[in-house]
Amino acid sequence: MIKRLILAGLLLMLAAVAQAGPRVQHWQTGNGMAVYFVHAPELPMLDLRVTFDAGSARDGDLPGLARLTNGALQQGAGGLSADEIAERFARVGAQFDNGSLRDMAWLSLRTLTDPEYIRPALDTFATVLWHPDFKPRDMARLQRQALVSLADDAAQPSVIAGNAFFRALYGDHPYGHPMKGTPESVKRIGPQQMRDFYRRYYVAANGLIALVGDIDRATAEKLAETLSQGLPRGAHAPPLPPVPPLEQARTVRIPFPSRQAHVLIGQPGVARGDPDYYALYLGNHVLGGGGFTSRLVKEVRVKRGYAYSVYSYFLPMRAPGPFQIGLQTRGDQAEDAVRVARQTLERYLREGPSAEELKAAKQNITGSFPLRIASNASIAEYLGVIGFYGLPLDYLDTFTGHIEAQTRDDVLAALRRHLHPERMVTVIVGGESR
Repeated sequence: MIKRLILAGLLLMLAAVAQAGPRVQHWQTGNGMAVYFVHAPELPMLDLRVTFDAGSARDGDLPGLARLTNGALQQGAGGLSADEIAERFARVGAQFDNGSLRDMAWLSLRTLTDPEYIRPALDTFATVLWHPDFKPRDMARLQRQALVSLADDAAQPSVIAGNAFFRALYGDHPYGHPMKGTPESVKRIGPQQMRDFYRRYYVAANGLIALVGDIDRATAEKLAETLSQGLPRGAHAPPLPPVPPLEQARTVRIPFPSRQAHVLIGQPGVARGDPDYYALYLGNHVLGGGGFTSRLVKEVRVKRGYAYSVYSYFLPMRAPGPFQIGLQTRGDQAEDAVRVARQTLERYLREGPSAEELKAAKQNITGSFPLRIASNASIAEYLGVIGFYGLPLDYLDTFTGHIEAQTRDDVLAALRRHLHPERMVTVIVGGESR
């Protein structure tokens, strides 16, 4: 009996810990770089993430420039080659990563906090961040790799569909061009264009630092100050232009020699920070974000066998990101699959979720959320998102509470405000010609 009580008490303590989000501390460095810090002493490690408003939305008339510039950082810096940079990180067991999306670009580091390891790891990280070389020979190799990747993408119907979908949704808006660029644009990008992009966007006022790990506040302040002082202050990137609404429904068919048709249906959705975000997140879980329990899976896959996988999601970005339904099906039944997916969405917008669906979705989302912030690396990534989009510091702590607070009326009203099937784009790549 005593053992059972002790076990029950431990389980309650663990549940309380799982529900509590990390305490986020926030300040600015002397040259205006935002810092977000979580003290996590459980492991002798530090996760560091530096994020800039330097995604493909800043490419201008050279699609692919942001991605190439970010990729160039670890190709050579401070006179060190790519191999020497990798060897320096490996020597102290540190993990370096970098990447870019439409809104943002980042560099990240995971290292042990013992001085023997963290000092050389941070030195190498700072060299990559502050002093990329952009040597013509290295950049030519990077350009060739990009062209090979684009040639491979041209044989991938899923990539073709994704690029066509964004182009149909966003047109001339910066979100409308492919993040990797095109063969024509990549061939026009050289070391000078990358240097100019780096100097404009990889600056303190346009970035933020996220720190999670076994260091105290004083050490975090010193580390952030040192990292930011190695960058010019610069200026924040200008606001993105508004996303124009779609005026009417449109279907884009792209021939491709495959029996399978890749289908995307959607429209511009919501921006990060939209007050309807939680209601839309919950509502979409019922529609197509909840796996086998979702309505789209039941209607398209289970009842009719049109697709093995079908899903939907909202992707909030700085400007309204896409709402997307996606599926793959045999070419001869693509039209039927599209019809059923659209009918399922339209019916859902008329009826809304049932009480049982809403309860199950809340349990699924809130029950799995602690796993999404179970590692310091995932918390650091979330801090980057919180800082980049100006979300509340208690976002991780209050997420599940916001989900629980949504009512059926909240969900249905939000879905109806933001989803307009009569104006959605449908992209079909591959399958039989019609």
